[in-house]
Amino acid sequence: MGAGNERGQSMVEFALVVPILLMLVTAIVCFGIIMQNSLTLTNSVNVGALQLAMSRGQTTDPCATATAAIESAAPNLTPANLSFTYVINGNTYTSTSCTAGAAYMTQGGSLQVTVTYPCSFAIIYKATFPSCGLSSQIAELIQ
Repeated sequence: MGAGNERGQSMVEFALVVPILLMLVTAIVCFGIIMQNSLTLTNSVNVGALQLAMSRGQTTDPCATATAAIESAAPNLTPANLSFTYVINGNTYTSTSCTAGAAYMTQGGSLQVTVTYPCSFAIIYKATFPSCGLSSQIAELIQ
C-alpha cells in the first residue's frame, strides 16, 4: 500500500469525526450562554429585591420600582420574556405594577421576588426544549 491510500483514509476519518466535534463544541458554547443568563438573572433579582426592600415610603408602585431595577441590572436578557411574581407581606402580585402593594410595605415585613426566564438551545441548534427555564427567587426584610 502506498502513501496515497493512507492520505485518503485520513480524510475519511476527518470527515467522520469533525461533525461530532463541532456539535460538542457548540453544545458547550450554548451551555455557557445559558449559565451566563442564569447568573445574570440571579444577580438582577438580588438587585431588584434590595431596591424594593429599601424603597418603603419612597414609591407608590413598589413592583414597578423593582421591575425597573431588575431590567436595568440584566441588559442581556429580553425584558419581554421575564415573568415576575412579588409577595409583599403575604400579598401576591404577578404583574409589573402593584400600587396596592405600597400599603403593605411596612418596616420589618417580608417580601419575596421571583423571576423566571426561558432558556433555549435555539441559538445554535434551532430547537427549543420546553422544560428549559431559568428561575431566581430571593426574600428580604423591608427596611
